[in-house]
Amino acid sequence: MIAMGGVIGSGLFLSSGYTVSQAGPLGAVLSYLVGAFVVWLVMACLGELAVAYPVSGAFHIYASRSISPATGFTTAWLYWLTWAVALGSEFTACGLLMRRWFPDVSVWIWCLVFAAVVFGVNAFSARFFGETEYWFSLVKVVAVVALIVLGGAALAGFHPLAPSGSHHPFLLENFSTPHGLFPNGFSGVLVTVLAAFYAFSGSELIGVAAGETEDPSRAVPKALRVTVARLLVFFVGAIMVIAATIPYDKVGLDESPFVTVFSAVGIPYAADAMNFVIITALLSAGNSGLYSCARMLFSLAEEKQAPQALRRLSKRGIPLIALSVSMLGGLASLVSSVAAPETVYLVLVSIAGFAVVGVWMSIAAAQFFHRRAFVREGGDVRILAYRTPFYPVVPILAFALCAVSLVGIALDPAQATALYFGVPFVVACYLYHWLRHGRRSSRAAV
Repeated sequence: MIAMGGVIGSGLFLSSGYTVSQAGPLGAVLSYLVGAFVVWLVMACLGELAVAYPVSGAFHIYASRSISPATGFTTAWLYWLTWAVALGSEFTACGLLMRRWFPDVSVWIWCLVFAAVVFGVNAFSARFFGETEYWFSLVKVVAVVALIVLGGAALAGFHPLAPSGSHHPFLLENFSTPHGLFPNGFSGVLVTVLAAFYAFSGSELIGVAAGETEDPSRAVPKALRVTVARLLVFFVGAIMVIAATIPYDKVGLDESPFVTVFSAVGIPYAADAMNFVIITALLSAGNSGLYSCARMLFSLAEEKQAPQALRRLSKRGIPLIALSVSMLGGLASLVSSVAAPETVYLVLVSIAGFAVVGVWMSIAAAQFFHRRAFVREGGDVRILAYRTPFYPVVPILAFALCAVSLVGIALDPAQATALYFGVPFVVACYLYHWLRHGRRSSRAAV
């Protein structure tokens, strides 16, 4: 449920509108199908690593042991960046949606309010966080199922509640219009793949929580299978309903496409109710993100790759200093007070998308080198509690598709900021590790 809570957030509830507007109906579905396929590839790699190294906040440990300490250090900070920046995008999305009820209140004020709420939930206790996140995630799942069922029924011709004259086209008429395939060409699909990847970010939280699971060899593979299957149904099903219901040139970042669909279906007060549900869902994703950020910093401090103050725990066992530092990324959403919120949101999504793709690439590479070293040392893959299928095709394909997605964002000026910020960030991490620990620690460990 933590993984589901982390994945179902602004990437589906808000930026899916941007994906449809740029890629068109069919292009948006294709982008999300590619995203789901890549998630399966990465999760297949993650399963073997998570069972082999069941350590809390373990992404950088996978890379450190299988590739090099420098790569592990960079991966850790990339993943922290993923969620620190994603926090800002979730809070900004909440502020944008609150304008439906409070159009005169600045977005940055809502960002501050929601940041305080999420911080409070995480700071109280781990048990309180887990219980809260479970119910938050359940609300989101119900919302997505309702969209698929009610929106799908309306598309099939069953829309008794819709106002007269506002009935939807039968089934997939939007897909058959002259511009329904790829209105902006295939490049429109390519530039939205990163947004789709961002929408799926959070599925790797299973690896973060593996060290806190009683029986990782049983629980982690099961969680991976169930999560990937549910994401495929929820995301692809939802994007098909959205793309079929709303013309691609009528959707964007000014309103959640979920709200637009429920308004069009004609359910009384559904738009306001869904707006509230979506805000709750976004806070849930931010809740999971802050949890992940704090655990990653704590894990870095445990490995003596971050200030030791980040290891300090409260009486309730919460890494409060790591939690506070991680919240700084969320406060980036306050930039929306002096800039266009939609622009700020898209920039944050792009940076977070770049970072999560970098982490996924490290997971794929780590599994490739881990398996190779295991076999070289005489290990029998048949004894592995979980092994990545179709090795080495799966890790190589996962790495290659992630790399291609980074090329796509260079074609979109609105998302190119991710490269301007992300590439120097990666270089700086490697350079810092090399200067602090020397060249030998930066060499591959394989």
